[in-house]
Amino acid sequence: MSDFLRPEVRAFLWRWRDVLIGGALLLCGAWWGARAVGTVGWIGYVIAFIGVVFALAGAQRARFRQQGEGAGVVQINERRLSYFGPLDGGVMDVADLTKLELDPSAHPDPNWVLTGVGGQNLSIPVNAAGAEALFDVFAGLPGIKTTDMLTVLSRTPDARVTIWSRVRPVLH
Repeated sequence: MSDFLRPEVRAFLWRWRDVLIGGALLLCGAWWGARAVGTVGWIGYVIAFIGVVFALAGAQRARFRQQGEGAGVVQINERRLSYFGPLDGGVMDVADLTKLELDPSAHPDPNWVLTGVGGQNLSIPVNAAGAEALFDVFAGLPGIKTTDMLTVLSRTPDARVTIWSRVRPVLH
């Protein structure tokens, strides 16, 4: 079955799988809602609404996923982010994250630069294995605007861009 589709078509379908599933739910739910009567019809419309929500969330995730095989592996376990790269790596608790930046000048691919409480930096290529799981971590940061993050990622700026930073309380 893997030889049935060209690799680029298979990669496209895999990247946009959540949108396709959401669209299928939308179509099935709308058809069921239009054809059925009473409570069953309303259940169909609820399924269609769930399909819309799933497709919209899937579109954001698809925009975040990058093509290619970047260096290293990203793992997230119990709100602890780990990156194991060929030359460097590190571990950082999500609660200790103070700044998120995108560095397009990193070679060979742009990097996410995460800064911790003590000032330590963790650079993760945007296309590292498992980097798509970073979307959930970044979306959970207080006050982050995911649409701004996706816009910066898609246009790849010339210089390092701060996407999010924790608000520091004033002590005096």
